[in-house]
Amino acid sequence: MTDSKIFVGIRPIRSSSDKPAQPSAPRCQWDGCDSPGVQRAPVGSAAEGLYLSFCVKHSKIYAKGYSFYPSHSDPVVARYQLDAAAGKIATRGVRTDREHREAPLPSSIPSGSAKSLRARGIANRSHAAAAAPQIKLKPLEVKAFEVLGLEQVATSEEIKSRYKERLKADHPDANSGDRKSEDRLRATIEAYGILKLNGFC
Repeated sequence: MTDSKIFVGIRPIRSSSDKPAQPSAPRCQWDGCDSPGVQRAPVGSAAEGLYLSFCVKHSKIYAKGYSFYPSHSDPVVARYQLDAAAGKIATRGVRTDREHREAPLPSSIPSGSAKSLRARGIANRSHAAAAAPQIKLKPLEVKAFEVLGLEQVATSEEIKSRYKERLKADHPDANSGDRKSEDRLRATIEAYGILKLNGFC
C-alpha cells in the first residue's frame, strides 16, 4: 500500500507501543534520593510561591518538619528552605511578593479614606470642601463622626478636642450617675476608638 501512487505520504497507524514517551517527573531533590519527585513542597516565607519536588517518602518527612517560617522549621527542612531561597537548589513556580498581596492589619495602617484625607492635606472644613471631592467612608466611620457631632472632613485636632469635651460633659462624676450620660459616654468612647483605629486621629 505504501507504494501506491494514490496514497503517497500516508503513514501506517501506530500501535500503542509506538507512542512517544511521556515526560518523566523530576528527580526527588532530597540529598541522595533518585526516586521521581512527584510531590510539591512549598519553600515558605523565604521564597513564597516557589516549591521543591520530593518523592512521597521525603515529602512526608519535609511536611512533618515544615513551618512557613524557616526559623520555626526542623533544622534539616530549614536548610532546604534557605538553600532554595538563596538559589542553591533549583525550584519551580513563581516567587510572589507577600507585602503587596497581604492586607495590612487595621491597627497598623490607616484606612484608605483616612490616608486620602491626609494625602490631600486637609487642614480645615472650608479648605476640604473646596479642594477635595467627597470621599466614601465606611459605615462605621460615618456613624462615628455622627456620634461625635463632627463633619466627615474634621481634622485630627478637632476629633481629639471634641472627644475630650464629650468625656468631661458625660462623665458620671459630672452627672450624678445619670444613666443617659453613661450611654452617651460609652458611645463617644467607641466612636473615638473607631476613628483612631482607622487613622483619623
